[in-house]
Amino acid sequence: MKLLDHYSTNARALPWRHPPGHDGPRDPYPIWLSEIMLQQTTVATVTPRFERFLQKWPSVEGLAAAPLEELLGEWAGLGYYARARNLHGCAVKVAEIGGFPSSEAALRQLPGIGDYTAAAIAAIAFGEDAVVIDTNVERVVARLHAIDRPIKDVRPQIRTLAGELYAGVPSGEMAQALMDLGATICRPKNPKCEACPIADDCKAYASGNPQAFPPRPAKAKRPERHGIAWWIELDGQLFLTRRADKGMLGGMAALPGPDWQDGEAPPSPLPAIRHVFTHFALTLRIEQRSQPPANLEGWWHPLDRLEEAGLPTLYRKAADAMLAQRKEAPLHA
Repeated sequence: MKLLDHYSTNARALPWRHPPGHDGPRDPYPIWLSEIMLQQTTVATVTPRFERFLQKWPSVEGLAAAPLEELLGEWAGLGYYARARNLHGCAVKVAEIGGFPSSEAALRQLPGIGDYTAAAIAAIAFGEDAVVIDTNVERVVARLHAIDRPIKDVRPQIRTLAGELYAGVPSGEMAQALMDLGATICRPKNPKCEACPIADDCKAYASGNPQAFPPRPAKAKRPERHGIAWWIELDGQLFLTRRADKGMLGGMAALPGPDWQDGEAPPSPLPAIRHVFTHFALTLRIEQRSQPPANLEGWWHPLDRLEEAGLPTLYRKAADAMLAQRKEAPLHA
């Protein structure tokens, strides 16, 4: 098939990927790890973090034995932190059963592994027949057939049409070929149709406006939330706490503060940062305090080693804002 031929000579060199045509054994651990990391995170962001994870925990058994707090700290900055908790839970389960199962159905029973990830691991790591569909594959299929409805409304049709591409070919190779095509050529904006190996078969290309397919649904306005983070500094150390296991940024190191509130942030002279999550935008004001509240559990972390604290992006932004402000003017308690 033209697409597989193109993939054989143009495949991206990725640290978790075997080259096209590789027939030797494949360790499912790095394939699983990469798939979890790549959920809603770019290849460019994941690549150095993936390599660091493998250096620190070269086996699933090693990852299972690591304290969850250590894994969460290493995950900081990758976002979607429930993935990190599921990653640890899955590693523990796989270590208990003695290895990754090879079937889609069994893989789906593991923490944090949904339909796509189960299909990808089964196909790429174990050579099982599976129809692997991520957002890149959805877009390629929708354009091939000039589907003029939003993806969310036609997923059963997309799956049926994708199944035709996987029929009679190695599923792992086809999955990676389609993902590469969607990531590098059949891009959401400005697709490079002149470089596409299957452009002659593409109805969206034939229409003269391939970028119009599939149509995007209207974006809903993102809700607003607001909150306060306490900056509690003493003798060159910053007081940090750990967020509750359940909920946003669960289990992550954080600046302490009260629960976030719904709605627009009220006017305030306090410095603030803004952070956009998937489902809402947050305005976080930063309030300086001299001491932590009584009975608040936490620890003092050296300010000159703040990069070792494992702060997620939100709180790292808040810390950077305060440190930048201090360079401009002295802080007042």
